[in-house]
Amino acid sequence: MRRARKIVTVATLLGGLVAVQASAQAQQGATGAGSVGAADITVEGMTAHSDPIAPCAVDTTPSNRTDPITVGTKTKYGLGETTCTRNADGTASVKVTGQRFETSVLEQFGGPVIKARTFGAGCNTTANGSNGSMELGTVTGITVPQSIPPNHVVTIPGATPDAPPMAEVVLNELVVPTPADGSLTTNALHIKLFPQGGPASGDILVGSASCSPYGR
Repeated sequence: MRRARKIVTVATLLGGLVAVQASAQAQQGATGAGSVGAADITVEGMTAHSDPIAPCAVDTTPSNRTDPITVGTKTKYGLGETTCTRNADGTASVKVTGQRFETSVLEQFGGPVIKARTFGAGCNTTANGSNGSMELGTVTGITVPQSIPPNHVVTIPGATPDAPPMAEVVLNELVVPTPADGSLTTNALHIKLFPQGGPASGDILVGSASCSPYGR
């Protein structure tokens, strides 16, 4: 199985448009939040759920951490930390780090065990936009490209040629609102279970950071 360590930086968003990073100015309305991950899984009628793990938020929960946690019986997160900071100039910064993520939820259907030895996500606000970054280290169970572009999708096919895909795995997921307002969310890894229907459903997020220059 392909193993890789990748660090990918997402371009700055300026009012929703790709732009060169601007100089930050005082903006007390800037906000940011982060979490080690979250999961909402249903397998053949049985559910497993976790709210955002070790969440942080600028001005309210500056930092947080988690010991190893298991969601249901097949999805695990190792040690993780989050930091949400109000900078001296009023901008916001979020940093998320974690290790030893593993999910074997697809194994019972003939799919792979997906692991990431380390992972991270981060973002910063600028004077009128945001930028984000992510990191995945030693990924197994899926093949990753040499350079991971934003919103890169790896499809895990069904057990037979005519079966729907077991999962879509989004690497370096970049989520922006419509219409764009300069805010963004970066997820290091987003696993969508049986997106076209099947014996399981739900989402697993690994490393999440959100920033907005003007608040929400």
